[in-house]
Amino acid sequence: MAQSRHAGGPDNGRGSVPERLLAAATRLFAEHGYESTSVQEIVAVAGVTKGAMYHYFGSKDDLLYEVYARVLRMQTEHLVEIAGHDAPVTERVHTAAADVIVTSIDNMDDTVIFFRSMHQLQESKQRTVRAERRKYHEIFRGMIEQGQEEGVFRTDVPADLVVDYYFGSVHHLSTWYRKGGPLTGADVGNHFADLLIAGLRPQD
Repeated sequence: MAQSRHAGGPDNGRGSVPERLLAAATRLFAEHGYESTSVQEIVAVAGVTKGAMYHYFGSKDDLLYEVYARVLRMQTEHLVEIAGHDAPVTERVHTAAADVIVTSIDNMDDTVIFFRSMHQLQESKQRTVRAERRKYHEIFRGMIEQGQEEGVFRTDVPADLVVDYYFGSVHHLSTWYRKGGPLTGADVGNHFADLLIAGLRPQD
């Protein structure tokens, strides 16, 4: 039974030890679930010892946190850069809206794992993640509010509602998107961003 779970062999030589551990954890959590995956299985797939794992991660809980946190950090870095561009706010919102779709699809396993297992994190880590997500949403909302102030976005819908509506759609990507289908991540990102911008235009 254990052999089938380790199909494909250890990830020896594929990046640093933390990267190999995260890759192994992501793969096993996605295939078998967080609760059903043991630390021993993770280190076997990563090709490292338990001692090496505990040098970088204090527990399996820490691995679960990092699986999602690394994607959120990357998305936030992208958003901060996009928001700081010297470009019209409509263009920046479109770019940011497309980026979060593309990066979510590129890291779909990480996102699915986290939303499925977030309740199993320590409460302190749950609070940290919620705070980091709020930071991302606040930056995005700031661009919406700027567009409203400049008159390029409608003002009859609160910016908070726009953010909740859009990211609700983002969080449901995993329920229908399948890699290898007719639409690439970039296609979906552009379509979603187009729809957002169209919905934000002032009403006649």
